[in-house]
Amino acid sequence: MNHKIIRTVTFHLHRWLGLVAGILLCIAGVTGSILVFEQEIDSFLLEKQIGRVVPVGDRLPLESLVNTINTTYASTPKFNLTYVEMFEGEPYEFRAENADEKDFRVFVNPYTGKVMGDRVWDDTWLGFTFKLHYQLLAGATGTFIMGVVALVTLILSLTGIVLWPGWRKLISGFKIKWASHIKRVNFDLHKVAGIITAVFLAFIGFTGFAWNVPEAKVEAAIYAATFTPKLPDPVSQPIPGKQPLSLTELLQRADVAVPNAPTTGLFFPTKSEAPLWLSKKQPQETSKWGSTQIYLDQFSGKVLRIQDGLKPTRAEVVLNSFSPLHYGTFGGLPTRILYVLVGLTPLILFTTGFVMWWYRKRKDIRLVEVSEETIANR
Repeated sequence: MNHKIIRTVTFHLHRWLGLVAGILLCIAGVTGSILVFEQEIDSFLLEKQIGRVVPVGDRLPLESLVNTINTTYASTPKFNLTYVEMFEGEPYEFRAENADEKDFRVFVNPYTGKVMGDRVWDDTWLGFTFKLHYQLLAGATGTFIMGVVALVTLILSLTGIVLWPGWRKLISGFKIKWASHIKRVNFDLHKVAGIITAVFLAFIGFTGFAWNVPEAKVEAAIYAATFTPKLPDPVSQPIPGKQPLSLTELLQRADVAVPNAPTTGLFFPTKSEAPLWLSKKQPQETSKWGSTQIYLDQFSGKVLRIQDGLKPTRAEVVLNSFSPLHYGTFGGLPTRILYVLVGLTPLILFTTGFVMWWYRKRKDIRLVEVSEETIANR
């Protein structure tokens, strides 16, 4: 297969994937731009709803806060805590399942134990934006569709890099001839916007596909490619006639296992064989949540596994990079602002790509009309 054929195939693949999936790509991009600053937007809106936490004294034990919540929501059908996010100086955010199977969240002042408020995340406009971005408001089917859209983003990025005219002459690949015909300006906008954002869109597409389509087994492939053994999932060993250890005792054992590292999040066991899974942030870690994970047997308190955020395996290095690469947090505020612009790029590329296709279509129609007229006059 010669170079011309490869380029022709690449061109048609790039064009038709862009046209067919263009609207969904625009939805994913625009909503993604909003979600780059999801935490800041949510904190602002939440403060308007429930107020601020004023640190007074020491934080209350987590077990005490859990008991308060369970008592407060005892009449809520099928209320079951699943996770808590806890940072000093902020409300503790408890997440729970309920009869409606929606993402129900409760906010508690960790210094006073007061329940400050609650909300259904799905019913907030930011939750709506996230679900539109992640699953097109269509549940598991939508999750898969947006995973495919992410894969299309990756393919379009790679084929766009191949088709970029700057490979023949570098300066022409970044030049926009504003004084030219609108058709040429449109093409230049497409090529420049595409090449500047192609690498970032490729990262976003790849990570989105890996998250949304676990059937593709990207994680397993990364473990294999990095020659990292994949350990079995930790499990608790239920002891007949014995209740799980108290949350306070389990947290104390976690603190002994990884000292001087505050707990930032905790997954409550929902099954007897599930471990207590919590995350910690060691002093040298830079992310808000930290990357250190601890798994404990909820009956014996034994530490089943420690995933040290300061000593990750080769596979963990790759997997831990997914979130920063997808949300643009790897370079702080500058890259997050850049990612807002990157998220708007699919809208620009789809619009300019559609215009190019329309011009070509009109040209083909005119050629057909001229040919038919020529034949008729013979």
